[in-house]
Amino acid sequence: MNRTDRLYAIVEQLRAVAPRMRTARELAARHGVSIRTIERDISALQQSGVPIYADVGRRGGYALEKTMSLPPLNFTAAEAVALAVAVARGHDGPFARAGHSALHKILAAMSQQNTAAARELAARVRLLDGPDSPAPEPIPPVIEQAILARRALRIGYLDRSGAHSEREVEPIVLLLGSPGWYLVAWCRLRDEARCFRLDRMTGVTLTDSPTPERTLESCDLDAPLHRVRTITL
Repeated sequence: MNRTDRLYAIVEQLRAVAPRMRTARELAARHGVSIRTIERDISALQQSGVPIYADVGRRGGYALEKTMSLPPLNFTAAEAVALAVAVARGHDGPFARAGHSALHKILAAMSQQNTAAARELAARVRLLDGPDSPAPEPIPPVIEQAILARRALRIGYLDRSGAHSEREVEPIVLLLGSPGWYLVAWCRLRDEARCFRLDRMTGVTLTDSPTPERTLESCDLDAPLHRVRTITL
């Protein structure tokens, strides 16, 4: 694990148990580094504005401010397991790491009784990976960032005939099809909407160029849009 990933993981671990504390020794054992490294990491996070406070003494440690944690939640065991199954099935989907983070926060905010019941119930649910249907490749985080920030991407792309091109695209939606994930985007090179297979991208870079708001319905695509399901919250 590189330092950036470790810093992110430390914040999420403290968020999951807040307002309880974790000692530097516990964090060091969790991440396989020295206590001194954890102390430097915590100092860097504090300097960047993350509200971590320290309590010295035999029972001291580090904790995240209460405002960064969830209040107690009354999720049932079945509700928690349903979310866990959805996260597990979507391990290669958009914002997969955020889904795992959200699930950890929910479990940490549930009562100990409900958490124990959820874990017992989860042990009675299994997912079978089909040998003939390999999972799509995970979505690169840079594409998730572009969709969140509404910024254009610079991509290298191989078309179906193997021809390579460089172009800037404006992400519109991520779409799951039978071969895997597609990025539906406005292609600035062709001046029209196109579907780009993620496994044909040879490089992806986030640009500083903002993108206008576009919808899938406004795109003139050669695709069965009537079969596209929308995720609702």
